[in-house]
Amino acid sequence: MEIGVPKETKDQEFRVGLSPSSVRVLSERSHSVFVETNAGNGSGFTDQDYIQAGAKIVESAADAWNRELVVKVKEPQTPEFHFMEKGQLLFTYLHLAAARNLTEHLIDSGITAIAYETVELPDGKLPLLTPMSIIAGRLAVQFGARFLERQQGGRGVLLGGVPGVRPGNVVILGGGVVGTEAARMAIGIGARVQILDVNVERLAYLETLFGSRVELLYSNSLHIEALVPDADLLIGAVLVLGRRAPILVDRSLVEKMRPGSVIVDVAVDQGGCIETLRATSHTHPIYIEEGVVHYGVPNMPGAVPWTATQALNNSTLPYVLKLAHHGIKALEVDQALAKGVNVQHHRIVHPAVQEVFPDLAA
Repeated sequence: MEIGVPKETKDQEFRVGLSPSSVRVLSERSHSVFVETNAGNGSGFTDQDYIQAGAKIVESAADAWNRELVVKVKEPQTPEFHFMEKGQLLFTYLHLAAARNLTEHLIDSGITAIAYETVELPDGKLPLLTPMSIIAGRLAVQFGARFLERQQGGRGVLLGGVPGVRPGNVVILGGGVVGTEAARMAIGIGARVQILDVNVERLAYLETLFGSRVELLYSNSLHIEALVPDADLLIGAVLVLGRRAPILVDRSLVEKMRPGSVIVDVAVDQGGCIETLRATSHTHPIYIEEGVVHYGVPNMPGAVPWTATQALNNSTLPYVLKLAHHGIKALEVDQALAKGVNVQHHRIVHPAVQEVFPDLAA
């Protein structure tokens, strides 16, 4: 099969859909990989690396897109919409619940769009979302600590504190993969950490993981209202598969936070769980509203592309191989992959996305 790897066009998105090592595996199985020139530069991979791995370097995005299977990292941006054609397979992150315009163009194109984030194993695990969730959770604390610095607009709080001065307080909404990794990082630097989640079994698991180093609370409006005003760093880590994230913190509660506190909402690519938060970019990552620093970059792992590209490829390659070998029939061979299909045959097929856009699903 011919596989295209375009250069990412989202703001400062330096990851790439396939690493040279993945290309080598595909090439050894007689598949042809076409990589847009300089697509891997941001992740530390040169065109020569790809050539040595067996890829063909193409000079334009159109040449990379004009293939049976297109493998990307982030959702197609507006300039890429016209590349999508009926009969193609697109394998990438999509996050359609917060992207009506993209959803409409996917439907119109007739492409089969498979989203990494909705590929789902029988036990409910999301194997292609997990590696980036791990990275995003860890980065949430790293970026939060940075923007708490006074020169960055924050309160001037050192999350780890020092002897004689209490550490900063990190409140995490959601105890899934993102929340767990954020807690791991926050504990590591010595912050006080509180996690809220609606899944009691998950809270019990987190207790075995962190013990008394983290305060674990059932997530309800009373607990959220009690904890958020005292947060130096508030992290949104809520995931509802394929759907928009629920708003857990409204504007009136943000107003009660101390000036210079920081909000990092990892759920922003699904609409966000903080009412005052909107999507930002790596170029302009923050803004201040109600006196609080807001960070809403949807592609956080793009900040560490050398790590993130390889971590992503470790998980996506087995599925790319199935798509390359079986084509569209791979969806019959692998049920987890089939659950990843969001749009096919000019219509939305994923139930959660159908619920978000019932008028488009009709």
